[in-house]
Amino acid sequence: MKFFVDTANLAQIEEANELGVLDGVTTNPSLMAREGISGDEACREHYKKICEIVDGPISAEVMSTDLEGMIKEGRELAALHENIVVKIPATENGIKAVRALSQEDIPTNCTLIFNVGQAVLAAKAGATYVSPFVGRIDDISGDGIQLVEDIVEVFEQYGFATEVIAASIRHTHHIIECMEVGADIATCPLSAIKGLLKHPLTDSGLAAFIADQKRVAESNL
Repeated sequence: MKFFVDTANLAQIEEANELGVLDGVTTNPSLMAREGISGDEACREHYKKICEIVDGPISAEVMSTDLEGMIKEGRELAALHENIVVKIPATENGIKAVRALSQEDIPTNCTLIFNVGQAVLAAKAGATYVSPFVGRIDDISGDGIQLVEDIVEVFEQYGFATEVIAASIRHTHHIIECMEVGADIATCPLSAIKGLLKHPLTDSGLAAFIADQKRVAESNL
C-alpha cells in the first residue's frame, strides 16, 4: 500500500516525508482554508511548495464546477509541476473533464466518490485515481470500508488500471482495514500514519531491553 498524507500543512508534510514512507500528498479547499490560504494564486504557490518537499503525486483540486472551467483549471494546475494530479469531483461535468484531461495525458484524481457507479464512470473516463470517502460514509451510518472493497473488486473484475485512494481516513484502524480490503493507497492525517507505530508491547519491550542493559552495565563496574 502507498501512503499519502492528507493535509496542506507544510510542517506536517515535511515530518511525514522524513519518516521515509510517504508516497504523495492530497489536499482540498477545506485543508487549504485551515492554513489560511485562499485564492487561486495563493493556492498554486502553496502547491509548488509542497512539490518541493515531496517527490510523488500531489493532488490539487479544481474549484470550477462548469466543464470549461474545470478543464482550463486542470491544465493550469498540471502546468505547475510534473507531479501535480488534478483533483476533480465526481459530477457529470467532472467525469467529462476527467475524460478530456486524460486524453491530454494529464493525471486525474476523481474525488467525492460515494458509490461504485461513480468510481466505475471515473475509471472508464480515464481517471488515474478515484477517492472513495470512508469517514464521511461512516458518519451517516454507512460502511466506508465496504465501499472501498467493492470498488477494488469491481476494478479487478473488469481490469481497470485506475488506482483506489481510500480517503477521509479518520484513524489508524481505518488504515488497517483499507489494507485488508486491498486499497492501493490510503490518504490520511499524519497522526493516523504515526498511529501505526504505537503498541504498548513495543514500549514495554523497549523499556525492558534498556533496563536489562543498564543492569548488566552496572554489574560490570
